[in-house]
Amino acid sequence: MKIGRSRSRTMSNSMALTGQPGSKDADRHEPTTKVIPLSEAPGEREAWNRSSSVMYLWAVAERLFVTNSWQPSSKLRNAILRLFGADIGEGVIFRPRTRVAFPWKLVIGANSWIGEGVWIHNQNHLTIGANAVISQDTFLTTGSHALRRDMALITSPIVIEDGVWVTSRCVVLGGTRIGTSAVIGPNSVVKGEIPPNTIWSGNPLAEHGTRFPVTLKEMGLS
Repeated sequence: MKIGRSRSRTMSNSMALTGQPGSKDADRHEPTTKVIPLSEAPGEREAWNRSSSVMYLWAVAERLFVTNSWQPSSKLRNAILRLFGADIGEGVIFRPRTRVAFPWKLVIGANSWIGEGVWIHNQNHLTIGANAVISQDTFLTTGSHALRRDMALITSPIVIEDGVWVTSRCVVLGGTRIGTSAVIGPNSVVKGEIPPNTIWSGNPLAEHGTRFPVTLKEMGLS
């Protein structure tokens, strides 16, 4: 009886090794999935457009004067951004806990508001018009990667026109243009052309009407 049980266990173990999914024999004919070596991915430093010393100096200045929640002054924050090449209009309110990857690629028009926790990841040029609002914890990124090739950096600009309101915790992707006075609802993902004076929200993004009524004069009927 003991010998029979031993043989039975041996046969069962052999079947488990050769016949079950996930075993070497079962996986032998499955195709190998390609993995891109990230150490060889091109393009990261090409987006800097500045020397390493300037990048390191900006990293320190950003932590001390821009991101720092203990630093409440918009005027000081704007001054530091301008010092590193940002084009910041008068009257801009720039709240704490914000991040800017490359200030020399940033334009913000007069009297705009940048809320707490906004991350401007601008490896390409990013323009925000006048009287625009970018609310808390929104992420704007101009960068992506060639995911089917070599993970090379791919960038495209973002343009946010005058009077736009991008509400809290949105993601705005490279190649986006948001038209004058459009509104983006909370937690939305934005990519592409958004017409002026419209309201959009969601993921996938969907239109929810107009923001301001269009008058007969504006329509050329009066």
